[in-house]
Amino acid sequence: MTLPTRDTRVTYPDGALATTAVVLHVAPAGGDRLAIVTDVTSFHPVDAAWPDQPADAGVMRANGSELPIRDAVVAATDGVELHLGGDIPVRKGTEGWAFLVAHLVDADASVAEGDEVEIEADASVRDALSIGHTACHVASLALNRALAGSWSKPARTDALGDPDFDGIAIATSRIEPNGSVDTYRLNKSLRRSGFDTTAVAADALEDLTGTVEAVLAEWAASGAAVQIDRDGDGLTDRRHWVCELPGGTARIPCGGTHAHSLADLGRVQVRFATGDDAGTPVLVMRTTADPQR
Repeated sequence: MTLPTRDTRVTYPDGALATTAVVLHVAPAGGDRLAIVTDVTSFHPVDAAWPDQPADAGVMRANGSELPIRDAVVAATDGVELHLGGDIPVRKGTEGWAFLVAHLVDADASVAEGDEVEIEADASVRDALSIGHTACHVASLALNRALAGSWSKPARTDALGDPDFDGIAIATSRIEPNGSVDTYRLNKSLRRSGFDTTAVAADALEDLTGTVEAVLAEWAASGAAVQIDRDGDGLTDRRHWVCELPGGTARIPCGGTHAHSLADLGRVQVRFATGDDAGTPVLVMRTTADPQR
């Protein structure tokens, strides 16, 4: 089968749940799965390079059958071979490569190149993950603001001009339904950069929680609008999360899905804990939104 030469067109950044598409490529995906690549999709995939947001849940309708989409991953091809997820050998956007969304379905699915299919993501799953991702962004900005006085040296700044603790110390981020879990490494490099780690010591976390939640309450009460700005409709075209927060506009590179307004989040709470990762102290922030529906 001919492999695609252009990136998959994606409609999920605009909030689309469903689309009609043409199958461009079908390939074994290992085990009992097939990878279905289409020209366009409304289905958000997981990206192996930064797998913070899980894939959408949903279905593909083809030839009179409704096929559960078991997973969706970013794939890539140089025109010779299709590479899935963590097997992609190059960075996204590498010249001469097409970057694609591969929908993983059961191996006995009756789908062929050239078929017209309908792809539909589950609205409730998308909504919960979108709220979780937006909550993650505002919580990281609120954390940066709360820790702004803990730097003794100039540090790179975030989208609101505060020292970017989140961007500098982040180790992992995981988006969950209506929330997120972020882990920060409190290593020697961070301390050499001028950050006072006593600000995130166990006995300081109660005060930190109160400060962060106060900022989040102000921002959520503003009902600030959220939008996704993008340079194009291809999978690798640059996209930004943009939020009109009180006192300034935040603009953060992001390929995920999001709520339309901070009013959708309801009350946002954070919980902090300290821990250890192979000998390195870490701070864990769990963010939870309580959407008003």
